Amino acid sequence: MMTPGLQYYRHGLRRMTGRDIDERHRGASVLELFFDLTFVLAFAVAGSQLAHGIADDHTGSATTAFAIAMLAILWAWTSYTWFASAFDNDDWLFRVLTLVQMAGVIILAIGIPDMFASIEEGEQFTGGVMVAGYVVMRIAVVGQWLRVAADDPDHRVLALANAITVAIAQCGWVAFILLPLSLRAALVFIVIFWVIDLAGPVTAEGVGARRGAGGTPWHPHHIAERYGLMAIISIGETVTGTLAAADVIAEQRGWAIDSIVVIGAGILTSFALWWIYFLLPSGPVLAVNRGKVIPWAYGHIVLFAAIAAVGAGLHVIGYVFDEHYHLSTLTAILSISIPVLIFMAGVWAIHTWLVGSASRNPAHAVAFGAPVVAPILAEVGWPLWACLLVVLASPVSIIVSYELGEWRSLARQLDTALDASDDG
Repeated sequence: MMTPGLQYYRHGLRRMTGRDIDERHRGASVLELFFDLTFVLAFAVAGSQLAHGIADDHTGSATTAFAIAMLAILWAWTSYTWFASAFDNDDWLFRVLTLVQMAGVIILAIGIPDMFASIEEGEQFTGGVMVAGYVVMRIAVVGQWLRVAADDPDHRVLALANAITVAIAQCGWVAFILLPLSLRAALVFIVIFWVIDLAGPVTAEGVGARRGAGGTPWHPHHIAERYGLMAIISIGETVTGTLAAADVIAEQRGWAIDSIVVIGAGILTSFALWWIYFLLPSGPVLAVNRGKVIPWAYGHIVLFAAIAAVGAGLHVIGYVFDEHYHLSTLTAILSISIPVLIFMAGVWAIHTWLVGSASRNPAHAVAFGAPVVAPILAEVGWPLWACLLVVLASPVSIIVSYELGEWRSLARQLDTALDASDDG
């Protein structure tokens, strides 16, 4: 008989089978929250390296390196998150393999600076440590999928397909570590194997469907919560960037009025991005229409990277005030306005995909226009603080319009989407 005490202190190995997609009150586990903390470190390293690269006038190489780092970071997180939503049994082996993946994240983060430096130098790609960390994480994923294949007949085909696709990609990444590649050859190699890696889950789901096997039993509200938590971690990088800028500004300039406005704009930008993201009705829509999930999930990779890039851009502001650098207002504003524009467009696109119709909110003219206008104003001589306020108008315009009545339109769109899914 399973007593409350035995249930609480359960131990040993348990069969790894699919979880109930309709499980009530399913939320993020403490292990998942602990796992996410390692990504805070990885985000911070990647964001700091991007900011330094822009300040040193290596914007192109730094942006390329940042994109590579963020894709590795976010895909590793995505793989774990989806697997845990579907098959987490919280036994000791699942925990140990999670620990292995956490170690891989740390190794990856350690290797990020060398990767940035090698792309900046433009000769031979030096990303062995970072890629090794990624491979460590992914090998643990293979182990998890093989457990499902052994324990869950209903999902065996799906699990084996996932294990095989991940393993094939990792063979490529191991070869990447061992081969001395020029920068150009390395970038081509990276593109090829990222296509293979990213196509893995879609391929596995297709194989499972053709064989009559069940799809991945992820939980819609759990997944929506997990992505919301990762959004908060990404937004945390904007807070870190604001703090880094504040330290430099306070040391170099003191607390003048324009300095206070710059820092305040950074804080408000962080808060506004948080507000905007959580207008997405992810949980309710995914609960009734699971077919929406693939574009939704892949779109979030761009969204999270954009948020982290905003943090790096806020960090760049500090270098404008640092006498050791000669950074223009235009460069600083571009480093913020471009990722803000990508974020706003990404949220709009994901929302449109979820509800099946585009919002016609007039405030989108400001939301998409302000990040374009701000660099023009910087170029003609507007001060940094004023240009930052123009960028800030982008997310704030959506928030204000929402509170003034746009919420009714969003509610109607959501109701229509949910009713259509129920009818289907």
